[in-house]
Amino acid sequence: MLTSIFGIMCSASRRGGLVGSALCAVIVALLGGAEVRAHEIGTTRVSVLFEEGRTYNVEIVTDAGTLVEKLEASAGGSSPVDTGSVRLQSLLTSFDEKFRQRVTVAFDAQDVRPAISYAVAPGIDAASPAVATIRLTGQVPLDARHFTWTYAWTFASYALTVQRAASENAATEWLEGGQTSAPFALTSPAPLITRLDTAWRYLTLGFTHIVPLGLDHTLFVLGLYLLSGRARSVLWQVSAFTVAHSITLGLSIYDVVAVSPKIVEPLIALSIAYVAIENIFLSELKSRRVALVFAFGLLHGMGFAGALKEVGLPRSEFVTALLTFNVGVEAGQLAVIGAAFMLVGWPCANRAWYHSRIVVPMSTLIACTAVYWTIQRLSF
Repeated sequence: MLTSIFGIMCSASRRGGLVGSALCAVIVALLGGAEVRAHEIGTTRVSVLFEEGRTYNVEIVTDAGTLVEKLEASAGGSSPVDTGSVRLQSLLTSFDEKFRQRVTVAFDAQDVRPAISYAVAPGIDAASPAVATIRLTGQVPLDARHFTWTYAWTFASYALTVQRAASENAATEWLEGGQTSAPFALTSPAPLITRLDTAWRYLTLGFTHIVPLGLDHTLFVLGLYLLSGRARSVLWQVSAFTVAHSITLGLSIYDVVAVSPKIVEPLIALSIAYVAIENIFLSELKSRRVALVFAFGLLHGMGFAGALKEVGLPRSEFVTALLTFNVGVEAGQLAVIGAAFMLVGWPCANRAWYHSRIVVPMSTLIACTAVYWTIQRLSF
């Protein structure tokens, strides 16, 4: 429904030419997933522990409601009305065979069938989803040399941590949903994770938190760009936003600042709506706008910190991971700005009709989306 309305609005804006229509098409394509919950990245974690007695214990921690919705959809049913933790746990247990179809535990490329238990606990507050903890246990086959893992019930990146009981070093690998892990050697020491590995991992995580997984942050940055295609205008706004979110990202990670997602997430959506609506009535950058962008950046930094806390930071490389995640976020923002410049700024930012035919319809789309998100997030 939301995307259909935006499609009609885009058709009405075609008088702006091919460039305006092209940008409309890009935003509508992005908004095709607007009703998916934001920040799915980091909502799933998997840890594997091999005991000395040749047993394995796999623990999956994930959003219970989202998992049940996927299981229901896969089974051809509808989402449950009752989303209480007891009801969700009962549904997960009833979908045991369906759940197993997209989970693979393998030794030397041979699948095994683990025992599975399901537990669901309420979220930490009213805004947080119920959390499912799923445990898969069993015996490691005699003479097995390698372990591999596949989990296809998430659409986002997630961390797989594998550790032996007697080892202090855990091997961590980032996987996409449905991707099979690299073989983990059961008979040799766990590989050491270097600083360079950590830096690359969190740089990638920061980038993907903007593109393609952070649609809300992407639309905010796009809203900053649309006000004026001039480099000075973009530079002032993006610099203010970068400094602000870097401050609260660091403070939140170190627990100096702590604000409930119930407050932060709706305010982030409101900040997107405000910037987009202001674009409609402004044609030049004002000092007040820079101050507001700085304030909004403080909010978005708390959002980044929430996602990073869900994923976790390695204690041995805490600063490296934090800094490279932030660099990845900046790279994602620059990618959005670069794409907007190539599509809009370069061909028509200096045209007399830029504001009426590009800024107004695009900002209207962004504002409508942000208002919808605000209502949606307040209802959780």
